[in-house]
Amino acid sequence: MSVRERGGLLRSRDFRLLWTGETTSVLGSSIAVVALPLVAVVTLQASTFAVGLLTAAAWLPWLLIGLPAGAWVDRWPKRPVMLACNTFSMLVFLSVPVAAWSGLLTMTQLLVVALAGGTAKVFFNVAYRAYLPSLVDKEQLQEANEKLQGSESAAQIGGPGLAGLLAQGFGAVTGVLADAVSFGISVLCLRSIRYREPARPAKARSRLRDEIRDGLTFVVHDRYLRVFAVFGAVSNVALMGYQSIEVVFLARDLGVGPGAVGLVLALVGAGGVFGAALSGKLAARIGTARAFVLCEGFGALMMLLGPLANGGWGLAYFVVAGFALSAGVVGSNVLNATFKQRYVPAAMFGRVTASMSVLSFGAIALGGLLGGLLGELAGVRQTLGLMAGLEVVAVFALLFTPIGRCRDFPADRV
Repeated sequence: MSVRERGGLLRSRDFRLLWTGETTSVLGSSIAVVALPLVAVVTLQASTFAVGLLTAAAWLPWLLIGLPAGAWVDRWPKRPVMLACNTFSMLVFLSVPVAAWSGLLTMTQLLVVALAGGTAKVFFNVAYRAYLPSLVDKEQLQEANEKLQGSESAAQIGGPGLAGLLAQGFGAVTGVLADAVSFGISVLCLRSIRYREPARPAKARSRLRDEIRDGLTFVVHDRYLRVFAVFGAVSNVALMGYQSIEVVFLARDLGVGPGAVGLVLALVGAGGVFGAALSGKLAARIGTARAFVLCEGFGALMMLLGPLANGGWGLAYFVVAGFALSAGVVGSNVLNATFKQRYVPAAMFGRVTASMSVLSFGAIALGGLLGGLLGELAGVRQTLGLMAGLEVVAVFALLFTPIGRCRDFPADRV
């Protein structure tokens, strides 16, 4: 039975299973976000550019298959897609520790694993975001997103710390093994959900390219979604250019050990819990659109502190900057996701989400490459400063768009 039939989120067994499975999977992925670069840096002695390339490979599939993925997901039931994606991801990431323990691990395999895992993530993310509005009532979407984003942020606090401890005690590849296990737990949770999506009315199936065009047209002609897509792309270049080299900055430039790297990134991730919890209250007080801009602006300005970090107590600059950035990004993500789930028609949601994500998530691949390349050529600290500056410019430009000029996001498309 769906949440809307049961009368509440926490009373619903199905929502609790979705919440548990996704949180566990995010915990594993947040371990792998640190573990994979550590494997590359510590085990394989990879260059800064190679580490940036590893991040780019994980997000490149959005550029390659994002548009058709959205159209395909709109045709299919969402839960089976999510099950297939997480099963595939479990097997892919399991190959890393197996190869490492056999003495066969190479940088090429890490890149292939990142690319394959990123491909599964494209389909999973589109299906997951389309599945939630069918599971919960429209009035409960804000609360559902707050709970999901809040627990995911909490998982991201523990993930880096666990990655550091695992790397310190058992080797970095054990963090990748933990990610594979987390996908397995998520699969079990998804399989246990009893709710089934209602069958869609039978209709003549149009050509794939026509369905893709419909999704793109919907975004291009909508003044709010168009801004979100462009802003998300520029912002993601800056954020991923920054984040793709932060492990290198901590480990090589500041001389922080693997265990301490995990602890620092865990403290940074704690900001996400704060941001998720605050977003709803902030939106109720000043409006959803204004709250979105405020969250983004606060995170961007504080991001400028990160490159000022140095050894000892100077590391606090990096922690404060990361905490504030995490709070701002997660808070704005809650408001953004809730707006789109209420605003976009269910039959178009997969294509619209994919159309926007191809630009915004595809930019993450560019950001990873740019961060690695500039870090190699100009220096890691200097690159962190450039990326922080780009994020500030992107948020400032947002003030002159329809989003920056309104108090609340519209509830329905006009």
